[in-house]
Amino acid sequence: MSHLPLYWRVCLTNWAVFCVGTLVLALSPARVSERVLASEAVVLAVGLVVMATLNALLLLRSLAPIDRVIRTMDSVDHLSPDQRLTTHGKGAGARLVASYNAMLDRLETERSTSNAKALAAQEAERHRIAQELHDEVGQSLTVVLLGLKGLERQIPEDVRPELAAVRESARTGIDDVRRVARQLRPGVLEDLGLHAALASLATDVGALGRTTVRRTIGRGLPELPQDRELVIYRVAQEALTNVVRHAHAATAELSLCKVGDKVVLTVADDGRGSADLVAGAGISGMRERALLVGAELRVTSVPGRGTTVLLEVPL
Repeated sequence: MSHLPLYWRVCLTNWAVFCVGTLVLALSPARVSERVLASEAVVLAVGLVVMATLNALLLLRSLAPIDRVIRTMDSVDHLSPDQRLTTHGKGAGARLVASYNAMLDRLETERSTSNAKALAAQEAERHRIAQELHDEVGQSLTVVLLGLKGLERQIPEDVRPELAAVRESARTGIDDVRRVARQLRPGVLEDLGLHAALASLATDVGALGRTTVRRTIGRGLPELPQDRELVIYRVAQEALTNVVRHAHAATAELSLCKVGDKVVLTVADDGRGSADLVAGAGISGMRERALLVGAELRVTSVPGRGTTVLLEVPL
């Protein structure tokens, strides 16, 4: 019977219960008069309760897993990998649960593959834009700056202050282009490693003057693969960007240390926090990056006490 569709299994179960109930009432000494007596009504009620209970117990094994799958599907989060259901037995319900778990495995594998390709393409595009900003826009502004400096000796004295202001604007533009290029392509990460990249990131954020960033790098940190270092750097970058834009914090703590068999990145601020933190594109992007390397990301926020971003990367 286990090979039959669920619909026919339910029908056969109900028919079996009703047939057994009919035989019991037909073969037992219980009889029903034309005018039902109280004792006969009790017998009928007891028989009805017994049949209903037996029917419920027989259907429970087949239909209960369906309800579990429906409840899980209503609350499933595509960024939370631990949402598998346990299976019991070999019936249709168990096969449904096993198929649901297999579907989640396939979806997570396909999502991880597509996210990895998308993030790789994103990093390549960032690299290209940063290179163009540095080589083309930056060099063009440098030529403008040198030209303005050369003109300073050829113009009247009363116009030189205005020229100096323009030259200062060009110099500021060059600095902005270099800063944006560093954010798009962390060359210090490739050249000097994760520690120097995080230190440079904290310095750049602190230089904005809105938040003081304190960094702590633990000793004995092992060498990490390039993809893990990039995930740690990008999560720290996004977390500090959120601190500057939304937290209104005076100070922020950035720490990287080894805890057991994991490397833990923590970015905490003393900003305004939030009781109902909404996962926007920034937090979703951090979670997707964390999943690519099997890491776990947790974001907690308390009103008036700031927000903490915790990334645990397995070794």
